[in-house]
Amino acid sequence: MPNIPPPFSATYTPDDADIAARLLPSAHLGPPQEARIDRTATRLIEAIRKRDDRLGGGLGGVEDMLREFALSTKEGLALMVLAEALLRVPDARTADQFIEDKLGEGDFIHHETKSTAFLVNASAWALGLSARVIQPGETPDGTIGRLVKRLGAPAVRTATRQAMRLMGNHFVLGETIAQALERARPRSGERARYSFDMLGEGARTATDARRYFDAYASAIETIGKAAGNHPLPDRPGISVKLSALHPRFEAISRDRVMSELVPQLLDLAQRAKVHDLNFTVDAEEADRLELSLDVIAATLADPSLAGWDGFGLAIQAYQKRAGDVIDYVDALARTHDRTLMVRLVKGAYWDTEIKRAQERGLDGYPVFTRKAMTDLNYVACAQKLLSLRPRIFPQFATHNALSVATVLELAGVNGGFEFQRLHGMGEALYEQLAKDHPEIAYRTYAPVGSHRDLLAYLVRRLLENGANSSFVAQASDYRVPVTALLQRPADAVVRPQQASHPKIPLPGDLFAPERRNSRGVEFGARAALERLLTEVKAETIDFKPVTEATPDQANAAVAAARAGFAAWSRTPAATRAVALEQAAHLLENRAPHFIALLQREGGKTLDDALSELREATDFCRYYAAQGRKLFGNDVAMPGPTGESNALAMRGRGVFVAISPWNFPLAIFLGQVTAALMAGNSVVAKPAEQTPRIAVEAVRLLHEAGIPASALHLVAGDGRIGAALTAHPDIAGIVFTGSTEVARSINRALAAKDGPIVPLIAETGGINTMVADATALPEQVADDVVTSAFRSAGQRCSALRLLFVQEDVADRMIEMIAGAARELKIGDASDVATHIGPVIDVEAKQRLDAHIARMKREARLHFAGTAPKGCFVAPHIFELEDAGQLTSEVFGPILHVVRYPAENLECVLQAIERTGYGLTLGIHSRIDDTIEAIVDRVQIGNIYVNRNMIGAVVGVQPFGGNGLSGTGPKAGGPHYLARFATEQTVTINTAAAGGNAALLAGDE
Repeated sequence: MPNIPPPFSATYTPDDADIAARLLPSAHLGPPQEARIDRTATRLIEAIRKRDDRLGGGLGGVEDMLREFALSTKEGLALMVLAEALLRVPDARTADQFIEDKLGEGDFIHHETKSTAFLVNASAWALGLSARVIQPGETPDGTIGRLVKRLGAPAVRTATRQAMRLMGNHFVLGETIAQALERARPRSGERARYSFDMLGEGARTATDARRYFDAYASAIETIGKAAGNHPLPDRPGISVKLSALHPRFEAISRDRVMSELVPQLLDLAQRAKVHDLNFTVDAEEADRLELSLDVIAATLADPSLAGWDGFGLAIQAYQKRAGDVIDYVDALARTHDRTLMVRLVKGAYWDTEIKRAQERGLDGYPVFTRKAMTDLNYVACAQKLLSLRPRIFPQFATHNALSVATVLELAGVNGGFEFQRLHGMGEALYEQLAKDHPEIAYRTYAPVGSHRDLLAYLVRRLLENGANSSFVAQASDYRVPVTALLQRPADAVVRPQQASHPKIPLPGDLFAPERRNSRGVEFGARAALERLLTEVKAETIDFKPVTEATPDQANAAVAAARAGFAAWSRTPAATRAVALEQAAHLLENRAPHFIALLQREGGKTLDDALSELREATDFCRYYAAQGRKLFGNDVAMPGPTGESNALAMRGRGVFVAISPWNFPLAIFLGQVTAALMAGNSVVAKPAEQTPRIAVEAVRLLHEAGIPASALHLVAGDGRIGAALTAHPDIAGIVFTGSTEVARSINRALAAKDGPIVPLIAETGGINTMVADATALPEQVADDVVTSAFRSAGQRCSALRLLFVQEDVADRMIEMIAGAARELKIGDASDVATHIGPVIDVEAKQRLDAHIARMKREARLHFAGTAPKGCFVAPHIFELEDAGQLTSEVFGPILHVVRYPAENLECVLQAIERTGYGLTLGIHSRIDDTIEAIVDRVQIGNIYVNRNMIGAVVGVQPFGGNGLSGTGPKAGGPHYLARFATEQTVTINTAAAGGNAALLAGDE
């Protein structure tokens, strides 16, 4: 067997300016070549504009849809959301509400169609008809509801669904591979190349993965039988998505992926080889690139594929590592002495990549932030691919006339490449290209699958091509001169310093100038992950028992803090802020040490430990920034002439901070740094399960500049906490923990004589999520599994109770259970672990008792298997009534309740009856439903169409209402003020003989 080249390695987020400096000098060709490119591109653009259908009509395509319903309009956005979700809604009531909601957002009634394309006119007519019947604000529940139901609702539903299906029929080649092959059959002697793409989201469950595998295998057999006798590359192909073949296609599960997915991919490749098909592995997101290449390399190394030149993969030019990937693929081709097919695309997940890098706190972006840089890199990658012929067979996927013309010029007359277009797009361009260059081949990339699966795909294509800056959008806009479309990417970039988008800050500068974003690690970057793992493993932790304080020592700590209060409260706010910022700096520099601490004492997985470290860092920087504003200078108040009025904030005195074990670093430091920034001295009592983390955190704060006299640590159990809260000299308490303990603290404070001091409490909740029939099942499954089971369910914000509309409940529950089954439970130090231990034996016993009760009283949908030790596996129970869950269950146990669509109000009442108000999730595409729920419930943090954990400091201030806490929200702009007193100083400036300033003033 030939050797596999070393694993792919390249800088994950290289600097845009460095890449531009490398690409710009060679970007321009000679004047004759540039002139030929202009002539070719102009001819193609003119062909696109002649196909406008203003005169002759026709079926129409994406270009027509974008011209008719631009994404910059309300109609375009409404159409996109409607297309994405409508056909998966099974019940009439929800469909009616959804249609009314979306059609009400745009002016479909008065929409004048600009095209005679059949597709566009039929869709516009159907949507306009629907909008006339259901006016904004008129739902089936309204006063006109009876009329709508009697005369219009079924017709509305039918018309709108038909409009969606009409789009579906155009953009999908067939709902089955047999239908697609029938439509793809050449007519009138033409020869057409196709690559079939089996639609669908990535697999969430083993059942999903097997279904996708079977679909691919069946499609390969069916395509192969109909493929004819032409040799490669003039043969049909199929595209496969690795994330569809494995439910945990992620970097941390690499070992499992390699052992389970490689044999499956090899099996499919062997089947494709039998029929000599083009077999393309589709591109995934940037964090999966290295894993994808590992899988591809291992598959290619199998001797059974020798002698076959149909294996290929897609490379995304918007990824900065695209050139490095081409070099790696070339090395694979050399190693195995065969031709590989490479589809070059620009990329379809740009917005997702930008957001992920910002959320992860990376040093930069894995993709370009300017479209011109992507276009520039596309040309550079095209040059490289063409230079590697015939070992590499390039396939250029583009609808950009300038890109096509440039590739044609670069390719010369040697052939050995093809173009590709999406079915339903680029028809006019490629018809003209075929007339002008009949020797040039192009392949149609054709989606195959149900309309339900297609429309999510269509929305991605609309987003990809519908931006105002995209060629597809501009080419059909006569207001854009052809010369503008011929501008070279290098001329748009101009110089390396302009390679980055000026309005997209680097992830680290997301909150600038106020503060830096905390630094993270991308686990999909092998070098970064391995470096972190090595550093964490090398850390030695002193687990010598932390001495618990006696009540006398607790009292002494309060007395010492009281003595230190005066000096610390008079320390300038800027100095206090600098100490907090230095603490953040030290935390990041010592990340491996604190991650090791969190894993070994707190049982945290690597992902959870890193996230907690980042949250602690964010608290330090955020409160420093807030403190500078609130405590830096007195605020001048308005008033009459002759006097000054100033409002100042100052510390209260000694604050007691009582923190929990579930976030022993982040919440501990969040409480302590807020109290310190406000000018208070602090006595901190950590949870008895995690004192070592608190010891190290206090040591770090002292090193950062917090005086020992201002910050004191007292370890111990609840008795020590009770002694501290009862002390007469404390000026306030900040507490995170159970509702029961918060109540006891509140009673203790109320029973004391002396000053009335504040209690800032954040407690738990029976946190709920509501998912209706418009929600995407895969997204619901992802968010439910994350919200309910991450951190072993030991988060205040974790999902405990899911309400799911009964019409879609079976499918959603099945998918959630299947996704939960794929989670790995075990040793938190293993990078592949998703769920670590619960905190102690007592917690496990409580959870086991609840599971036993639920097995008697509820329907069990899923029960995971846990290893020996303090582990509790995920469980999913279906309840008859939400009232069966009477208290918070602090672990990986999800409770599900079905509800009829018409009973949403009953769901909201059930949520209110719990008395809690911490977090709520909503999954719906109906804006009116979302707004109604948000307006109706008193919940501290509401998350829409995403998971409901992991509140980010300064972005999602965190805290609840009712039994879930007192407020104000941690990590928010009102938090520090609660730790302070206010003082107003009024000075009569005219007391010494008059108001000189007024008398001296000019008229």
